[in-house]
Amino acid sequence: MSRKYWAVVGILVILLAIDQWVKIYIKSSFSPNETQYVFGNWFALHYIENQGMAFGTTLGGSIYGKLALSIFRIVAIAGIAYYIWREVKKHIAWPQLIALTMILAGATGNLIDSMCYDFIFPFNPCDSFNQLEGSGIKMNCDQYGISYPVEVRNKGFLFGNVVDMFQFDAYWPTWMPWLGDKPVFPAIWNVADSCISLGVGLMIVFNRKSLFSFKKASQPEA
Repeated sequence: MSRKYWAVVGILVILLAIDQWVKIYIKSSFSPNETQYVFGNWFALHYIENQGMAFGTTLGGSIYGKLALSIFRIVAIAGIAYYIWREVKKHIAWPQLIALTMILAGATGNLIDSMCYDFIFPFNPCDSFNQLEGSGIKMNCDQYGISYPVEVRNKGFLFGNVVDMFQFDAYWPTWMPWLGDKPVFPAIWNVADSCISLGVGLMIVFNRKSLFSFKKASQPEA
């Protein structure tokens, strides 16, 4: 096995270990929606869980939406892994290889949540991120000495939530039109999301030269 294959395995294992360690720590140590500021008052750890894709998208109450998303993740991960294997055989450059491995690690990290966390951690129907209107699955929520039925999400293999925790608590200046007093970046994300975003960004940066060369070559000669 070539050195680049070992590099892919090493980077993948390290990033997955960091991603899962942070998620397990947050899920084990924080209460739902708990916030702790890390750097001043602009960056915080805020524990929430996401049932679907980004920004709390749930894909409806049907079992098929979440299942389709998890299957898509598996197919995407397999496709990225095959692409990396093929490109290593073609002697891909190190920067592109690292960027692709980061994307693979991020996609795999979020899939692990959906696959395993419902078997590792207890399911609390009172948590808002476990409730899903329209699912047809009802459980009793016992809270503050009161018991009442709620509709909850499907749970089990490929149906678990993704754990998120990083939040920028910064706002645009009040004098800015349209943006004044609004959050700079309202989404809450995790290590896996960061790997995907950084990997995509690095791919754009590292390939800008070839993109510009393509545009130049496509222009008709004088």
